[in-house]
Amino acid sequence: MMPLDRVAVFQFSLLVLAIPAQYFILKFMETSESQRSYALRNVLSSAVGLKNKYLTWMSWRQWCVSLLKSIRQESVEYGGQDDPDGESPAVEVIKLRNPDGMFGASPVPRSPRPAHVKYRVGQVIKHKIWGYRGVIIAWDTEAKAPAQWLSEMHPKNKKHWRNMPNYAILVDTRDRINAQMTYVPEENIQVIINTKIFHPNLDEYFEAWDGAQYLARPWMKALYPHD
Repeated sequence: MMPLDRVAVFQFSLLVLAIPAQYFILKFMETSESQRSYALRNVLSSAVGLKNKYLTWMSWRQWCVSLLKSIRQESVEYGGQDDPDGESPAVEVIKLRNPDGMFGASPVPRSPRPAHVKYRVGQVIKHKIWGYRGVIIAWDTEAKAPAQWLSEMHPKNKKHWRNMPNYAILVDTRDRINAQMTYVPEENIQVIINTKIFHPNLDEYFEAWDGAQYLARPWMKALYPHD
């Protein structure tokens, strides 16, 4: 009897491992739907890079547990009830993440809303240059970022980017598999419709999608009362 092709055996083994991994994530992870979806995609992506030496029960179990821990660490979970007045743990999370209020992370309410700020939190956008999709989770009337970051990310011929509104964006994980947030000048984004975004932290900021844009949670509404 001829031995099976090694590639075929490897591909079959990955499929066998991926199925229980998906079941494990869906059944036991206490996370939102978007976080579970992100975890499943990470499982399938990571499985492609496995070597034969990992195809044992104990090594698979260790790999799966390690992967789930890394996914959870990437997401700061929101623990508590939303308060219509904006006094919620989520606001405290913003302060801890960035005490200097950089990259749209200031907990100061954006009120009144300046007329020159074109876009609003919850709107789905596409980056004009890089093409990725995302959703706006914050904005500043002008760039608020460390000087070194600005000098590296804003070319010399684009210094006007610093003086225009800049937006914090949760990037769709279908476009960039690692969960990312970007900070983008206004002229580089455009609004798109009928597009849902996939990101493990999405439910931290929004409670629903109305078919055109995302609806902010009460604590976000308190920060952006006119958006």
